[in-house]
Amino acid sequence: MSAYDQVAPRLASVLERVGAAAARSGREASAVELMAVTKFHPIEAVLAAWEAGCRLFGESRVQEAEAKYAPFLASHPGARLEMIGQLQSNKARKVPGLFTRVQSVDSSRLLAELNSRHALACGAPDGGRLLARLEVLLELHTGEESKAGFRDLEALIAACEASSSLDRISIRGLMTMAPFSPDQGLVRQSFVMLREAFEAIMNRFAFPGFDVLSMGMSGDFELAVEEGSTLIRLGTALFGERAP
Repeated sequence: MSAYDQVAPRLASVLERVGAAAARSGREASAVELMAVTKFHPIEAVLAAWEAGCRLFGESRVQEAEAKYAPFLASHPGARLEMIGQLQSNKARKVPGLFTRVQSVDSSRLLAELNSRHALACGAPDGGRLLARLEVLLELHTGEESKAGFRDLEALIAACEASSSLDRISIRGLMTMAPFSPDQGLVRQSFVMLREAFEAIMNRFAFPGFDVLSMGMSGDFELAVEEGSTLIRLGTALFGERAP
């Protein structure tokens, strides 16, 4: 028996909970996309999630993603892989062709580096298979102790203004990690902060397709859906606790 035999029933349970949370806020469950976060899990977890119906996957480390997903993506053309962990500029060269989106952009410098790397990749002999622009989300720091992300709305706005000169980047939305806390009010406040920042950016800039609000993980995704999340990132809720 595989350690991941329960992925399908867990996914079904999660989808029921997403539907209920969406209904509580007057939304349709179809407005919320689910990402299977497979960091620190083997390829067996990826395959189990694929068989259960997942098509969007997330990883937080470039080296692990490259080793695990390069063969999988080649044989599963409907799969999408997104970077959700902190990305160092010197790893940006690995992004084109591996990740379809970077969710964790936390500086204008990283935006510029991704723009340059994607331009180079598109100009390579096999670059014709890449989209003209790399999709990114800007990460806002709303309380998670990791301290990743832009510090406030003003910093987000400055990055958006700086992006006007970048021709290979498409800013599609925002992302955050809520604080790991039993205080639901504190967690909800984090999601409200991101939603309000999202609305402010959307009203100020005319980014095409700016429609992604990535917030909510295994322990708090129902609160996130109630507050407007369009993409939830789930690991433990699908795969169980990771082995030490």
